[in-house]
Amino acid sequence: MKLYYAPGACSIGIHVLLEEIGKPYEAEAVNLREGAQFKPEFTGVNPKSKVPTLVRDDGSVQTEYPAIAYWLAATNPSAGLLPKTPEAMAAALEATDYCVATMHMQGFGRIFRPANFAPSEADHPAVQARGEEIFSKGLALFDRQLQGKQWIAGDFSFADTALFYVCFWWNGRLKKDLPPNVAAHYARMTARPAVQRTLKAEGLA
Repeated sequence: MKLYYAPGACSIGIHVLLEEIGKPYEAEAVNLREGAQFKPEFTGVNPKSKVPTLVRDDGSVQTEYPAIAYWLAATNPSAGLLPKTPEAMAAALEATDYCVATMHMQGFGRIFRPANFAPSEADHPAVQARGEEIFSKGLALFDRQLQGKQWIAGDFSFADTALFYVCFWWNGRLKKDLPPNVAAHYARMTARPAVQRTLKAEGLA
């Protein structure tokens, strides 16, 4: 397998999953700041121009974080990344989708790229404030969900890597505090050897 990633981007969660699985894989960094995602070398692999992108051993390409995370977990059962019951699976899928579609795309999308939501620079502070509001609401929801639990879906699963990457942005990048149960989850994640190896590989340790 081959993972196309950008250091510190959402692809860091997929990078962690590959390390958890422990099978050989390649990892190639895509320089988003220089626009490498729009160049033919990458669009020939993924015309969506985004990471993470996973090239499977058979040469087929899988895109979109939730789909890649589920596929990796489902095809590597010995890694223990797939919830064992329908209820736990639903919880993992729900959490992953919320992290990606709401906290990332709606929250951090406004914080990092306010121009995508308002062309006038005068409106950008309000857009960013709304992004922080959306993200903070997500943290509060997860804080309640994690009350008395170590992991989102009972046992550790692919969903925990999605919460890890958005918390990495909030705490690791923006240096903002996490609510207590989410902070404890983030600490458990950063203590995992797979996460530590990923951070080192991406130059973020």
